[in-house]
Order: sequence, then C-alpha cells, then structure tokens
Amino acid sequence: MKSYFKNIALSLTMLLSVSVVNAQDGEKLFKAKCNTCHMVDKNSTGPNLKGVKQKWSDASEGEMLYEWVKNPQNLIASGKSQLANTIKSFSPTDMTPQAVSNEEIDAILSYVDNYVAAAPVVETTPGSTEPATVTVPNYEENLSLFYWLLVAAFVLLVAIIIMSTSLTSLIKSDFFKGKLTEKSNSNNGVINTFIVLVGSFLFMASNNSASAFTFNGPGEATEGMPWLIIENSDLYALLAVNIILLGVLFYLRRMFKEFLSMVKSEKAIEAESVETIKKINKVLTDAVPIEEEHEILMQHEYDGIRELDNNLPPWWVWMFYATIIFGVIYLFNYHILGTADLQLAEYNKEVAQGKKDVDAYLSKMAMNVDETNATLMTEASDLSAGKSLFETNCVTCHNPKGEGNIGPNLTDNFWIYGPDVKDLFKTIKLGTPNGMPEHASKLNPVQLQQVSSFVLSLPFTAGPKGPEGKEYPKGGEEKKE
Repeated sequence: MKSYFKNIALSLTMLLSVSVVNAQDGEKLFKAKCNTCHMVDKNSTGPNLKGVKQKWSDASEGEMLYEWVKNPQNLIASGKSQLANTIKSFSPTDMTPQAVSNEEIDAILSYVDNYVAAAPVVETTPGSTEPATVTVPNYEENLSLFYWLLVAAFVLLVAIIIMSTSLTSLIKSDFFKGKLTEKSNSNNGVINTFIVLVGSFLFMASNNSASAFTFNGPGEATEGMPWLIIENSDLYALLAVNIILLGVLFYLRRMFKEFLSMVKSEKAIEAESVETIKKINKVLTDAVPIEEEHEILMQHEYDGIRELDNNLPPWWVWMFYATIIFGVIYLFNYHILGTADLQLAEYNKEVAQGKKDVDAYLSKMAMNVDETNATLMTEASDLSAGKSLFETNCVTCHNPKGEGNIGPNLTDNFWIYGPDVKDLFKTIKLGTPNGMPEHASKLNPVQLQQVSSFVLSLPFTAGPKGPEGKEYPKGGEEKKE
C-alpha cells in the first residue's frame, strides 16, 4: 500500500515538473520559432495566437492544430480542415513548417494565452508617484562660487568691524556723552547685542557648513572631483550669511549717520568728510603736502629741475606684497600639494570630457535615424551586430545566408522595394503588404540600420526561389531592358 501511494506521488511530481518545464520553455520556444511572424498580443504577418487553441477546439478540429503547426501545406492539401483554408487567406505568406512536438506546441500556446504585458518599471521617491530625478551638482563651479562668497563674507566682516568700531568710538566720546548720555548707553547696548547675535549666527553657520563639506586630500581626490566638495545647500547657506552681513553693514552705517547728525551740524560733517578723504589719500599715496616738500628735496639738480625723495605709494607696495603671497599660494596649490591641476592636466581633462560629450551627442543623434537619412554602415562591430539581429529575426523567412525561403533572396541584384540602404531600412522598419512584418516595435533605429547594412554586405548565394522584383546592377540604378 505504501509503495502504491509512493508511485502516485512520484507520478504527480513528474507531471508537475514536466508542466513547469513546459511553462518555462514556452516563452523560449515562441521567441525561437514564432516571434518572426507572430506577436504575443496582436496581429502581425501571422494572426494573433491568443486563444487559438480554443478556436480550433470550437471548430471541432482541436487535434488538427498540431498537424497545422508541423506541416500546414499538407493539411491544406488534404482538404479535411476548413479552419486551415480560412487561416491561409490571412496572409499571402505561407506558414513555415515547424519541427516541434505536441508538448512544445502546448507550451507555446500556454505561454501566449497567459501572457501579461509587464508594466514599465519607474523608480520613484518614497511617498511620491513622480519618477525620482537625481541631479549631480557641478562641484567645480560650486567651489569657484564658494571662494567668491567667502571673499565677500570676509570683506563684509572687515567693513562691519570698522563701522562698529567707529560707531562705538562715537558713542563713547565725551562730546557725545555730554549731550545724549542715556541714549548713547541704550544704543551702545543694542549695537553690542546685535553684533553678538550676528557673530553667534556666523559661528553656527560656519560649523554647520564645515560639517557638510567633504575634503579630498592629495592623492585621494576622486576622479573629476575638486579637493573640497561643496553642495548646493552649502552655497545657499553662505549666500544667506552674506546677505545678513550686508544688512548689518547698512544698519550700522545708517545708525552712525543718525548719531552723527544729532551732535554735529551739516557743515561740520562735510568738513570732516573732506578731512577723512585727505587722510585716506595720505594712507594710499603717502604724498607729502606741498608746503612740506622742501624737506624731501634731493641735492642734485638738472636744468633747474630738482627731484623729490617721495616714498613708494603704499597701495603699490601692498599690491607687491600681495603678488608675493599669491605666488606662494600658487606654488603650494599647483606644485607642492597638487590640489589643483596644471594647464596640461586640465587640458587633458577637458579633452576627455569633450570626448564624452561628443560620444553622448552622437549616441543621441544615432537614434534620430529614419528611412530618409539612413546610411550604409561598414564598421566590423556594426556588421557583427547586424548579423546577430539577422539570425534572430530574419532566418526563418530568408534562410541563414539570405538566399531566400518564404521571403525573397537578399543576396542577388533583384529587389522588390529598392536596393538602397534607405529602401531596405524602410522595408524592415514598416513591413510590406506581401507578408514582411514590421520591426519598428522590436528594433531601435540603430539596430535597423545595422541589419540593413549587414544584408547589403551578404555575398551572392543561390536560393530555392527564382529572382523577384527588378534587377539593379552594382550602382543601384534600375537595369534598363
């Protein structure tokens, strides 16, 4: 009794395994033997196969379906199948006999009947139905903007320090205290409090920004990345800091002018402005007043012209020192630390990036090929790709060497729709009323161009059928009779 149940279980296991294998093989068999003329979910050169087994069963010809697939011409010639004659009129192209077993036919039809088109996979962000878009910042440009914003923040800080110091000196002066003692104390407290708040904000912003920066040390820099990774959020934070500093500067300037107008007349303020300009000019040029030039006269004289022993302008001296500092920074940046690229390395990077851009452009433009601008491809890689596509999609009707079978011979000089690569591209892409299926839904424009070029490269091979179409010599023009 145990052996009896054991045999039943073994038989069921074998049947299930066979059905699973057949279900899995159905898709492979369909693509290998049927995909050239049939599509899974609609009519093509051949009719839609979905529900076809049920149709043959409803016509009481269920067993003849297997005979039709294996040898359709014999079934038609026998005259015993009305459905076979009906299907024959669907397309002018005869169905090719298939070397398959009944189980394989069942597996193919089972795959077609149970086929469900896969939904396109779209990556979405959590909680959103929109596709996720990943934008990579331009870190080189971000670093340049970061430098400029940092310089601007430094200049604004220096200006604020100068303005706050002047304002504090004015408020603490005896002259101002004598007139506005109470007001000066309150304003002084407001100013100090405001400066403390701004300083605290800058400290927190700098800490937050610094924690977000990513440093690439010498020898560790990622290819194509600068030494300091600045995100867009860091730039926004630094820009906000600059705007706040600019607001603080304008506020202190307005307060300084208001306090000054309280204790001095407009004439006095104008006189002090003139005096301030003179002082600034003195600091920048170190010029000696005319009335004191006799003190710096040199002893030698030429034609009544005597020379003054003026000092070099301080602004020029500062610029000279700045160039020295810049030279030291340049040396460490480019030659010692290597945090920036020299001209040759930068040029090579730009050339490599330019090549990538060109390749991307050409790849994009390649998909714009159609029957009006297709060109003959002669590269070995393109012809090899065309050969693979031909073997997958065309050998059923044209045979492996292109000598013709159901379809015409592709290796002679006779063409039904024209011999040019544009004509062949159009024929393969759109199909023809004589039974040639369209391939635009299976192949992209580049692949259509590759398989067209491969067909035109095939050497002549005699086929089972005679010439079809018009004869064209090796120039492409129709041969005159």
